[in-house]
This record gives sequence, C-alpha cells and structure tokens, in this order.
Amino acid sequence: KSGFLYLNDKRVKRMELEPFPMRNENGNFIAAKRYVETLPNGKSYEIIEKSGNIGPLDNTPEYLVPQGHYFALGDNRDNSLDSRIPNRYGINGVGYIPVENLVGRAEIIFFSTDGTASLLEPWGWYQAARFQRFFQGIK
Repeated sequence: KSGFLYLNDKRVKRMELEPFPMRNENGNFIAAKRYVETLPNGKSYEIIEKSGNIGPLDNTPEYLVPQGHYFALGDNRDNSLDSRIPNRYGINGVGYIPVENLVGRAEIIFFSTDGTASLLEPWGWYQAARFQRFFQGIK
C-alpha cells in the first residue's frame, strides 16, 4: 500500500539509508532511495526504491499465498520480476512458487549487471558489470 510492505495487515518497519547509485532506463546514473526493512521476527534486509512510492508495483492488491506455496519479493521494489507479477495471460511473471519447485538456497551472487547491456551484445557487458557484487555471499 502506497509503496510500503504490509505483512498480515501490519506495516513492516522501514528506515531510510544512504542513496544507492544505479542506472536508469537511459543508462544515466541516479541516486535511488535505499531502505532497510525489518520483519516482525527481527530479520532485516535492504531494498531499493527507484521511483519512490509511485511505481506501478507500489499499490498492488493484497496477496493470500496458497498453502504449499511461497511468495518471492525482490529487493529492487520498482523493477523486480517477482511473485507480484503472475505467470499468466502471456506475461512471463513468477506468481506464487510451489514448495516442490524450491530445490536449494542461493548462496552467492556469481554475476551482476546494471541492466543496461543486452545478453546478445557481450561487448556491452563490461560497462554494465557491477564488479563489486561478483562472488558476494548472500545473507
């Protein structure tokens, strides 16, 4: 609701951090807002909000996750292909994830780009690479 995460009808605590430098759709660097969210169980993680609280994914309906499924929510809240986007109607979304589809835990970021390079244009990969993220462990 209005760009904030709610879990079981309670707003998740969020604290603003230093801006995060990232590229926009034109390839220019911008200072995206960065926050740390803390879940009711005390688990914290960082998120990025490129367009503030007015993006198309900032006001979604309430999600009721079916039993035997998981809901995945990306950290780049304005530009994550996650469970908020259903996999139907010709849209290659994620939707709810059946528990049997989870086969392991992500442990490391192997390769990361800022999204400005095409997979079909490897000569642009170097400029788009986010080297500081290569081989980083996932918390």
